[in-house]
Amino acid sequence: MTVKELAQELRIKPATLYAWASQDKIPSLKIHGVVRFERGKIVEWLRGFGLVRPSERVLIDKRKPEESVETLIARAKRSVYSSRRGNQTNSEPM
Repeated sequence: MTVKELAQELRIKPATLYAWASQDKIPSLKIHGVVRFERGKIVEWLRGFGLVRPSERVLIDKRKPEESVETLIARAKRSVYSSRRGNQTNSEPM
């Protein structure tokens, strides 16, 4: 997947994906300087946050998501972004 494709599916800015990839916060491949993502690894990455149950097919079958994309993204952001003091932010309720 391209940065643009994944950014659209996750509803985040491409710049965020570039930053996460450069910091190894999201599984990615760099091929001749171009960042790409493997769909299966992204699903596993989301599962690591408890966002996707093994039976769900997020990013593969969008017809019946049990959680809103906004909820998934908010959880992923909370786990990746930290405050200036190094503590994880907890500004949004789960």
